[in-house]
Amino acid sequence: MADAHVHLHPAQPLAQQDGKGHNRWHPDIAAAVSIASGSTVSLDTIDALDRQITPTMTPSELLGIDMGRIHPLTGPVHVAGAEPGDLLAIRIEAIETAALGFTFIMPGFGFLREHFPEPYIVHWEMSGGFACSEDLPGVKIPGAPFMGVMGVAPSHDLLARINRREADLLSRGGAVLPPDAAAAVPADPSIAAKAFRTIAPHETGGNIDIKQLTAGATLYLPVYQPGGLFSVGDAHFAQGDGESCGTAVETSATFVAKFEVLKGEATRRRQNDPSFEHPGYFTTPEMATPRRFYATTGIPVSRDGLRNESEDLSMAARNALLNMIDYLVDARGLTRAQAYCLTSVAVDLKVSQVVDVPNLIVSAFLPLDIFG
Repeated sequence: MADAHVHLHPAQPLAQQDGKGHNRWHPDIAAAVSIASGSTVSLDTIDALDRQITPTMTPSELLGIDMGRIHPLTGPVHVAGAEPGDLLAIRIEAIETAALGFTFIMPGFGFLREHFPEPYIVHWEMSGGFACSEDLPGVKIPGAPFMGVMGVAPSHDLLARINRREADLLSRGGAVLPPDAAAAVPADPSIAAKAFRTIAPHETGGNIDIKQLTAGATLYLPVYQPGGLFSVGDAHFAQGDGESCGTAVETSATFVAKFEVLKGEATRRRQNDPSFEHPGYFTTPEMATPRRFYATTGIPVSRDGLRNESEDLSMAARNALLNMIDYLVDARGLTRAQAYCLTSVAVDLKVSQVVDVPNLIVSAFLPLDIFG
């Protein structure tokens, strides 16, 4: 039984939810609920696209999506007694997802964005612990629900530091989404102009997309602002390690967790970033430790074989994924778009070795029991 609840209207977007959530990170966003340490809270959440995806949406209609509305988060949760230097322990008790979900390819977004310039969408139906889709026939994805976004508010100092370093990265040609007030919730200009986007994870957590954070896991977040100000969203029914096309099996959910303040532990442990644990991680044999799998590998060499980079894990990962997509097209008869979506929801990227310079290896593991 939860000690507190934040209920959302089942059909309304975030902007109509009366101060129960936000889609930017800023220390001055007012708490949606206040609790004592040791309390359990139930939080309704909205899918990552803020209810813009409908069950009949076509790929071309994706081009009308307002990406500024990503990610609608529920919260913040103010935990009494949480102060900078503490750790906030979030013990995840349950994640109950909706019955419908989606995975899409958006032009300009995703790990292989230069290879997939056209939109595509997979509509999922979830029942009996599996996700199935007419858009990916012959595939059953076992469910392992988790929340893609879990984080706390930055302090004003950390907010300024993040904005400075990301502006510097942007000036050097980096892939950065700077603060943008368009479609921001809350819309207060004093917040929206400097609040950072939810797309990237930071020291505060955020869009961490760690699929092992299922029910039973505990997430530890350093506290940067009094009360911690925890928020959550971006529910995933299932995801491969890497979420390569930028979306998992996206859905809405109710998140239940117990919050505990660990006084002074961030300072004592010198912990500035999230950590987590699980006493008995298990999804299904097909996904946790596949009995049967096919794996491809990648090294940091250009696709034409003419240029070698040194110790470039990103290039190695791209090559492993592209090799897996080639395999799925050849062996399973999928289109390249279908194969890319499947890698995002079911294929795990693993760093196989980081010492045999210059060619580090990333492997892409496909569980074969998802077929048929």
